[in-house]
Amino acid sequence: MRTLKSLMLAVGVVLTLTACAPATPPAVDTAADEAALKETTRTWLEAYNAGDVEKIVALYAEDAVLMPPHAPVANGHAAIRAFLTTDTAGAKAAGIKLVPGTSTAGIAGDTGWESGTYTVTNASGATLDSGSYLSVSHKSNGKWLYYRDMYNSDRPLPAATPAEAKK
Repeated sequence: MRTLKSLMLAVGVVLTLTACAPATPPAVDTAADEAALKETTRTWLEAYNAGDVEKIVALYAEDAVLMPPHAPVANGHAAIRAFLTTDTAGAKAAGIKLVPGTSTAGIAGDTGWESGTYTVTNASGATLDSGSYLSVSHKSNGKWLYYRDMYNSDRPLPAATPAEAKK
């Protein structure tokens, strides 16, 4: 009899604990927001290739940070604009295009991220470089804006010339 009481008490405790445990929140469908993040990147790349700096700057929050490879960090719209003005002009003059690769995105509340790959091609279509990126965005007033954005090259820096090595 004592064993039966102990068993019933244990079952009661388990049932009570199970009933008090917080319910698993329902799954949230983030597909539309993930697609919006990827579309923002496509817009960025198309605007870069066209040299449309203002269209790119509009994709960033006022206090955003851009961390490009081999260049200083650009804090805020003015610095991002200055960097992109020089960078896109040089790319356009050289016939360079950025080509998107594969990417993945995720959402947590009003914060989203996307990471992916890209290639850099010349006017003949030859690949000059390839790299990866990571963007963190914040949804404000229904629009995703980059908050932190960085990209890098997969290729090593060119070897230093003998004169540069002596410095």
